Amino acid sequence: MTATALACLRPALDGAEASLVMRSATPADAPSVQALIERHRVSGHLLPRSESEIAGRAQRFLVIVDDDVVAGCAELAPLSGSVAEVRSLVLDEHLRGMGLGRLLVEQLTREAKLAGFRTICAFTHEPGIFARLGFSLVPHAWLPEKIGADCAGCALFRRCGQSAMRLRLDQPAVNLGASA
Repeated sequence: MTATALACLRPALDGAEASLVMRSATPADAPSVQALIERHRVSGHLLPRSESEIAGRAQRFLVIVDDDVVAGCAELAPLSGSVAEVRSLVLDEHLRGMGLGRLLVEQLTREAKLAGFRTICAFTHEPGIFARLGFSLVPHAWLPEKIGADCAGCALFRRCGQSAMRLRLDQPAVNLGASA
């Protein structure tokens, strides 16, 4: 995690910043990332992810490590050549409310823009998090890439209760926060 990003969070972290690192995941992180997702999946806000799936896509994940323990993660998943999705955004309870979720989403947004995606989306039960980062609430039908990739085959299709959020990266005036 960059010093600039941590400096923005210093009041909330209250000395914890020395133990926190945000970095790209490696295949070796897959068991810890899968366990983190599974611990929080019971709330009904995350989809299950297998360890092998995570290991095979490790380069798409960012993790927050607290004293050598994976305590947060998020994935940037391509849905098409122009649309990517923020998936599996989760933080352990002791790290919530510190702005670390914002840092994960901001970094994934920067990476999406650098990779040439024109849109980044998220399907979430917590739309306020994404709205504060410039995402707009949109009808699910506006993200057919997501529906085709995941929703149409889901048992909760059309009744999952998630909000579709979208951020256009090809338009000016996107505030991506502190630079990494």
